[in-house]
Formats: sequence, C-alpha cells, structure tokens
Amino acid sequence: MPKKILVVDDEKPIVRLVQVNLEHAGYEVVTAYDGKEALEKVEQEKPDLIILDVMMPQMDGFEVMQRLQANPKTRDIPVIMLTAKAQDADVFRGWQSGVTLYLTKPFSPFELISFVRRIFRSMEEEDIEKRYEI
Repeated sequence: MPKKILVVDDEKPIVRLVQVNLEHAGYEVVTAYDGKEALEKVEQEKPDLIILDVMMPQMDGFEVMQRLQANPKTRDIPVIMLTAKAQDADVFRGWQSGVTLYLTKPFSPFELISFVRRIFRSMEEEDIEKRYEI
C-alpha cells in the first residue's frame, strides 16, 4: 500500500508540481490549499507525511505545526516545510516548530522526492529497531 502524503500550499501550480512528482514516484497524494483545510485533511486522510507551505491564507504553516504538535494523534507525522521564507529567523522558527525538514523555494522536485524517501526509510528503520529492541 503506497504511503499517503498531504501537500499543502495556496499556490496551485506548486501543489500540482509536487503532486505529479510524488505520484510518479509511487506515493498517494491528497491536497489542501490553506492551513484550515490542511488540518481537516489530516483528520480525514491520516497522511504518513505532510509537505507544508508557510505563507497561506486563514492559517499559516507555523500555526498548523503548532496544532499538529499539540495533538498526540498528529505530533509524530513528519513534516517537510516547503516555503519561500528563507531568512535565518524563518528557518530557525521552522525547526523550533518541530518540522522534520525545512526546504526553501525554488526547489528541485528530485531533491524533494529524495528527502521524502529518506524520511520514510528512517521511519522504517526506527520501526524495526523498536520491534526488535535493537
């Protein structure tokens, strides 16, 4: 069963670019276009990973992260923050919010897929270690 990834960005061309590349790599993709919709999709779809923009209407990516981290059911979902906000303070705030990876736009779709695969591989290794108490 393919891993499910939620892609959240208010820029539809970015969502489509990420979606096409992830689907081509074998992942199931669901989409949202603002922070409020993202939280609804997390509840409904139970994604294995989230790719999240910062600057969005209604609720920005940092607030989405705050709400994900506050919920025991969602705090362990890995999040790649994909954003144009590249200032040191923004990157630091992203890491402080609990993101797994902070990636700035413009980005390489190939690099994004590589990071997604690496995150899933790391999660599988952690599961094996827990299962066998390594």
